[in-house]
Amino acid sequence: MKIVFRLAWRNLWRQPRRTWLTTGAMIFANMLLVFMISLQFGMYSLMIDNALQVFTGHMQVQAPLYNDEKKMRQTVPNIVPLANAIREELQSDKVAARGWAFALASSDDRSFGIGIYGVEPEFENNVSNIPGLTSLGRYLGDNDAAEIVMGSVLARNLHVEVGDEITLMGSGVDGSFAAAVVNIVGIFDSGVTDIDRNIAEIPLGFFQDTFFMEGAGHQVVVFGDGLAAVPELKSRVQSVLPGDSDLVMLDWDALQPGLKQAIQADMSSAFFMYFVLVILVSFSVLNTQLMSVLERTREFGIVMALGLKPGKLGRLVILETAMMGLLGVVLGVAAGALVTAWFTTNGLAFPGMDEMAAKFNLPARMYPQINALTLLAGPITVFIFTMLASIYPAVRLHWQNPVDAMRVA
Repeated sequence: MKIVFRLAWRNLWRQPRRTWLTTGAMIFANMLLVFMISLQFGMYSLMIDNALQVFTGHMQVQAPLYNDEKKMRQTVPNIVPLANAIREELQSDKVAARGWAFALASSDDRSFGIGIYGVEPEFENNVSNIPGLTSLGRYLGDNDAAEIVMGSVLARNLHVEVGDEITLMGSGVDGSFAAAVVNIVGIFDSGVTDIDRNIAEIPLGFFQDTFFMEGAGHQVVVFGDGLAAVPELKSRVQSVLPGDSDLVMLDWDALQPGLKQAIQADMSSAFFMYFVLVILVSFSVLNTQLMSVLERTREFGIVMALGLKPGKLGRLVILETAMMGLLGVVLGVAAGALVTAWFTTNGLAFPGMDEMAAKFNLPARMYPQINALTLLAGPITVFIFTMLASIYPAVRLHWQNPVDAMRVA
């Protein structure tokens, strides 16, 4: 067996320029695949984290059907004690109770229908980035204060600024008329026009008094250490829920199905381009190995005439291809890991990216994500297609007639 490996390695370098050109193509393709897949998964992670940090969180405790219908009466009773119990179970402050209602917000000369979130000021900044995006004034303080923070577009539409008062009118959970006058203490700018136009937040205690919630709310938002921690979070939160309740737990996939669908669509288009690259490299390998077999037609004819079976020659050609493919995988993964590691530390940005990223509430620099999948998925695929490309040159030897082969000059 040792002599077979030595022979395959020698044959591989009979034409070193051609071998290096083909191997170089595999190295470049593998390096590109490692970097692009790592960058792609890094972008997906960034998109998910930024989307979930606005309002969704990694998971939420809600009343049944609330996520689909958003009806005021679909409440979570005793929501603050429940949120406290979940914090104690998880030993984490990344838990916050919320209420939600639709209301008419009126200034001196304008009125707009908006969504009002009742939030816990003490904990909301642990599950949402809205508190940190308050660009004018301050965020909410006292849990029972008659104050409000709103989006910059909404403030502009209402012709109000920090320090002004607006009137909120809506319906309570029992169907009664709800109204309140609140003071604007802050204006946030999320970078997402729909949020800045339609959303405002008030303290949860004041929300419950205004809309006659009687201690109830609509969402307990839980934020974990990452998407991988969600299954464990769900099981631990489930143990805290009252045994006689019909409350449901929804993870980020159920709360924002459009986000996962957008990622899947982007992955499909990207993987199609990767597949085209792999096919091009495979044809390069096919061309190299086919030329190598044709150049050795007379040599193969002689050894077959001496009794060597075509199957062994075919396995020799496949072994040569495997050696070349492994060389491309090792060097390609190493080069791709080095390039990706550099950008993981320093990030990637290009002109105009900061404006485009701001529209989607994303940072101005992208950071690749290195793991076993991003490092090996592309190179292993290239290696598999490389081996498939060697089948035709190997099988072609079975059709070779030794006498005709020896006549080739």
